Formats: sequence, C-alpha cells, structure tokens
Amino acid sequence: MASKEAEAVNAALRGFRDMGGNASESPTLEAMREVMAFVNLAATVPAGVTVTETYAGGVRAYWNDPAGGAKDRVLLYLHGGGYGAGSPATHSNLVGHIANATGCRVLSADYRLAPEHPHPAAVEDALAVYRWLLAQGFKPGHIAISGDSAGGGLTLATLLASRDAGLPQPAGAVPLSPWTDMEATGESFVTRAELDFMIGKGPTLETAAAFLGPNGNPQDPLASPLHGDYTGICPLYIQVGGHETLLDDSVRVADRAKAAGVDVTLDVFPEMQHLFQSNAGNVPEATDAIERIGAWLKPRLGLG
Repeated sequence: MASKEAEAVNAALRGFRDMGGNASESPTLEAMREVMAFVNLAATVPAGVTVTETYAGGVRAYWNDPAGGAKDRVLLYLHGGGYGAGSPATHSNLVGHIANATGCRVLSADYRLAPEHPHPAAVEDALAVYRWLLAQGFKPGHIAISGDSAGGGLTLATLLASRDAGLPQPAGAVPLSPWTDMEATGESFVTRAELDFMIGKGPTLETAAAFLGPNGNPQDPLASPLHGDYTGICPLYIQVGGHETLLDDSVRVADRAKAAGVDVTLDVFPEMQHLFQSNAGNVPEATDAIERIGAWLKPRLGLG
C-alpha cells in the first residue's frame, strides 16, 4: 500500500495527465526542458553537500561532496530527461541525497543533449568522463555509475562501451527506471498504460526519434541497451516503479544480464511512478529507495 505522501504525489500526476499532460500528448522540447526544472523541487535539500564545478574529459560536471564523505570513491551520475532535457541542476537534490546515503562524492555529468547532439554524443561524453576518472587515479573498484530514465539507459550503455573499449568495469552500477528500448516494445506499455501518469508510448517513440537522429538505429545496444551483450559487465542494482510503462525495460535487461552471468538485483517498488526517487525526503518510498542505493553501493565501494 502506497504511503499517503506517495498517494498525494500520484494524485497530482494523475490530474496533470488527465488535463492532457505528457503521458498522453507529446510536449515540445522547450516544454520538456522547462518541466525538468521542477524535478529538483520534489526532494528536500540534502544537508551538508558541497557542489563544485569541474571539467572531466572535456565534459562539464559537478562534484557533490557530502560532509565527511570519502574523496577516493566516486559515483558517476547521469541525469534523466529523455536525452533532450535535464541537467545536473535539475537533479542536484536527488544526487545530494544519494551522496549522503553512499558516503562518497558524486560526479554529475552535464553530457550533450539531443536533438542538437544526437546519439552517440551522450555515450561519448559519459565514456569520456569515466576515462577521466580512471586517469585521475580512481581505482575501478572505487567507482560506480548510476543514472535515471535516459540516464539509466546511458549508465548501461557506458558499461557496454567501456567494456568494448577494453576499460575495466566499475565496482557496480545503479540504473533507476532505465529507458532501454528505443522501440517501446515492452508489454508494460500496454499493461501499465492507465497506471503510469508520466510516460506514454507515443511520446516515447517521438523522443527516441529525436535522440537517434535521421540515421540512428533503434536496436543499437548503445542506444537501446536492451539489445546489449552483458558478458563481463559489473554487478547491477536496478530500481523501477511497479506502475511504470518502462517496467519491462528494466525486467528484460535484468533477465538478459542474468543470462550472461551478471550479478543483478531488480527492485520493483509497488505502485510507484517513474523516477519516484526524486521525492527523497518528502515521500517515504523515495527515501527508502535512496537508503537502499547507499546500502547496496557501500560494500561494493569498500565503504563498509
């Protein structure tokens, strides 16, 4: 049973959907970018996190350092927004909560967005940041990668790209509601169509087309990690809401990775919407999800 706080959020999202929100109609790029600015307001402001700008492999990025956190461990974070919206600023509070829960610094990457920079620009930037972290002296076993929605898909793509480039795998990865299928073939697009108040099939396909560009292949594993070969990939902890149309994007990737011998934990949160974790500090299920991320990451990063 969802908490009263989660029910209130879901009721607001349902009202937005019923008035013609983005689950049933395709928003303009400008509207998407404006709406993403409100994501950061869903969470409480995390205490004791210092944010500083840097450039990592030529990509602008932001360190999020929790008070007393480890400096020699790092979580690379890749924000969501359909590859065309969002930024480290829109996800700052969420990232800060994850930093506090994990007890180490988080580097939030400001990768290039489509349609100005279609695929594979985002993957190139994420891989460049990962290379930079290794070059800075971070041990692979002291690095993890996470991201939400498109950033969750980008997290998986970065793992695949780094393996194919001959780079060592990080200690683990945490995709949150990852978008892994540019063709939206998951059965949950049908079974969850009336339950998901945020993500619809039509807008998903239009966003995919903008990301891929005119010559993009929707089955490219670096665009649609659903089609990836997960042999040799690091352990995965995947979180997803039970009411998401993207549920099967997570379930099918988890199954594929397990079949390749990967250590996979799939955590489905009943009745939760897309990126429910963004309500950290205000909604119990979101706060619990962040705590679970920290609990999963800490031993893999050697933080106890």
